Amino acid sequence: MRDKFIALEQDKGHFIYQLARTLNATTIVEAGTSYGVSTIYLALAVTDNLAAAAAPSKGTVIATEYEPAKAEQARKHWAECGDTISSVIDLREGDLRETLKTNLPDQVDMLLLDIWTPMALPTLKLVQPKLRYGAVVVADNTVSSAEGYKEFLEYVRAPGSGFSTLTLPYKGGLEMSVYLPVR
Repeated sequence: MRDKFIALEQDKGHFIYQLARTLNATTIVEAGTSYGVSTIYLALAVTDNLAAAAAPSKGTVIATEYEPAKAEQARKHWAECGDTISSVIDLREGDLRETLKTNLPDQVDMLLLDIWTPMALPTLKLVQPKLRYGAVVVADNTVSSAEGYKEFLEYVRAPGSGFSTLTLPYKGGLEMSVYLPVR
C-alpha cells in the first residue's frame, strides 16, 4: 500500500464535491489523502462555499497521510491547482491517531474516510466530538472491504449511535452517515 496509487473514482469525487457544497461545508477532515486527488475535490468545494458566503470566513480541509512519499506527491498535485486550492489544505503527516489529537476546529462539517479499514472507527471516534449536528461521514469501499469495516459499520448502524446511515451503490460501496445525535 506504500506506493499504490489510491484515489476515489471520478464519480465518487464528483459526489463528495456535491455533498460538501450541499452541506455548505467549510471544515472537512480527510483521513487518507494518498496522492491528494480527493483532497482537490474537497478543497474546491470549500473554496466554492467560501466564495458563495455572504460574509468572509475561513475554511480548511485537514488532510492526513502516513506515507511521506505520498504526502510529497499530494503537495505537488495541489500546487498544480494553484493557491486557491492549496491555501485551504492543512496536511498532517504521520499517524493520524496523533496528528488529529490536537488542533481540530470546534466544528467539523464532513469527514471522509478513505484509509486502511481498521483505522476507520478509531478515526471517527477521534473526530466525532467535533462533528456538528448534521455533519456527514463518508467511508469508501464499505461493500468490497466489508470485513475490514465491520466494527465501523456496527458502530454507525447501532441504534442510539447518533448516525443515520446508508450504503450508496457506488463501485465498492460508499457509506454515508449523517450525524444526528439526540439533543
